[in-house]
Amino acid sequence: MIRIIPAALLLSLAAQAQKANSPYPSMAPSGQYLMADRDGEIALARTAAPRAISDYAEVMVLEPQGYKMAAQGTNGFVCMVERSWTAGFGDPEYWNPKIRSPICFNPPAVRTYLPLTIARTRLALAGKSEAEILAAINSALDKKELPALEAGAMSYMLSKQGYLGDKAGHFHPHLMFWAERTEPTSWGAGMPGSPMIGGEEIPGRLTVFMIPVGKWSDGTPDSPEEK
Repeated sequence: MIRIIPAALLLSLAAQAQKANSPYPSMAPSGQYLMADRDGEIALARTAAPRAISDYAEVMVLEPQGYKMAAQGTNGFVCMVERSWTAGFGDPEYWNPKIRSPICFNPPAVRTYLPLTIARTRLALAGKSEAEILAAINSALDKKELPALEAGAMSYMLSKQGYLGDKAGHFHPHLMFWAERTEPTSWGAGMPGSPMIGGEEIPGRLTVFMIPVGKWSDGTPDSPEEK
């Protein structure tokens, strides 16, 4: 008989194997993920997209219990500063408290992807482990407590000021697109000469695609050496 090992268990085993080499084996004290300057967090969130978008977007900031609205918007976009637990499950920097990732979600993503971010954040701040967060998200999706992904869900990540991790640093300006689970090569991701990067974000559920672009949100050009 073939034994099927649950994804959450596989993640737990993989995470345990990485702990010896990871400087972030578990969540740091929750205060390290917060920003004391609320206005500074709002301003940082707005750097994710061009001002024609971000000036009219709703902005959410992280508080001890989760994300809360800090500025109202009129265009259906939502900007925020993501923390480490929105990384892919199994990422060695999943609990890196230094990560600050400005992002602006378009309306389809606000309706159907942002709830995942809010749920993952609430679970992290409640002290759940990475494996427990994955299991809870999968359960919520199975029970339809979280919405199915809407076609066209995407986001802007064009901030010069963001810090996406110890390896990525400030990285490069890029757009993110989400799709129900699919082969990344069906979008040309990872193909020779293709600028697109793709991979699973929630194992067995969602595929995320990233397309680097040439300019930051302030209009200045990206530098290939800049990270």
